[in-house]
This record gives sequence, C-alpha cells and structure tokens, in this order.
Amino acid sequence: MEKINVFLDDYRACPQGYFLAENIDECFMLLKKFKIDHLSLDHDLENKKRNGLMLVKMMVEQQLFAERITIHSANAGGGKAMYNYLKTAQKERKMPKDIKITLRPLPLH
Repeated sequence: MEKINVFLDDYRACPQGYFLAENIDECFMLLKKFKIDHLSLDHDLENKKRNGLMLVKMMVEQQLFAERITIHSANAGGGKAMYNYLKTAQKERKMPKDIKITLRPLPLH
C-alpha cells in the first residue's frame, strides 16, 4: 500500500507533498484508506465541535495511526490536549510506542 502524508487544516496552505484534509471526516477517511507516513494535525477547525482532539480520540478508538504525528495547532491548550491524549494512549498501550509524536505549533500566517 502506498504511503502518503496528510495535513489537517482548514486555514493554512497545505505543504507540498501532502494531501489536504479540511475536516476530521476527510482526515479519518484518508487514515482508513491509506498508510500514512506523516500526519500533521490542527486543533481548531471551522466546525468547533469536530476538532483535532475529537480526531485523535477516534484514531485511538479505531486503531488508525500514522508513522509520525505532528500537532501543528497554534491553539496552545488544544494542541497540548491532543499531544497529551496521544502520549497517554502510548503509555497505556492503546497505540504503538514507536509512533513519533511531536508538538510543533505553526503560525497562522
């Protein structure tokens, strides 16, 4: 299966070499359909209730992961909540320990 990179964001420009997912449903569909090398996630999306934290919870519940996950949200609290949720899932053996998780906020502009 081909590996792809996915960028979840509804505001920033998508980096070259990535598939853009503008909401968590698009991102989840890509996780189900492809093997993901790098997954870069935003917290704040247009739909306030269906945000990046909801996505990472769905990922753990459905056991759908990427080889590397970066939280790029500029929302300090939201990004940290996503990062902590994934790290806790690793500690509790709900996701593989070898997945590299990084918190690296990107500016909005």
